[in-house]
Amino acid sequence: MNASKFFAVAALATVASFGAHADEADGSQFAVQFNSTRSVAEVRAEATAKVTNHSQEPAGSRVLASAPSTIERAAVRAQAAEAVRLGQLPRGEASYM
Repeated sequence: MNASKFFAVAALATVASFGAHADEADGSQFAVQFNSTRSVAEVRAEATAKVTNHSQEPAGSRVLASAPSTIERAAVRAQAAEAVRLGQLPRGEASYM
């Protein structure tokens, strides 16, 4: 008897909770009414101007041109090899620490 009363109360609470969430099917409560001060032609002209001036390239995505160097490639490689021999540059897994 106790269990049946519990299930009856639970079923009633479930049905009541569904009723609390009822709304109109078209969602008309979210419709917004406003009056525009600009004409349709003015808005279309602004949208067209934005589209024609829009760049598909994200801002800051350009790569800078490399700076001209006065040092030759062989000299840089020799300096790097010497730094590794002297232990000035980490190598292998030690570089992750």
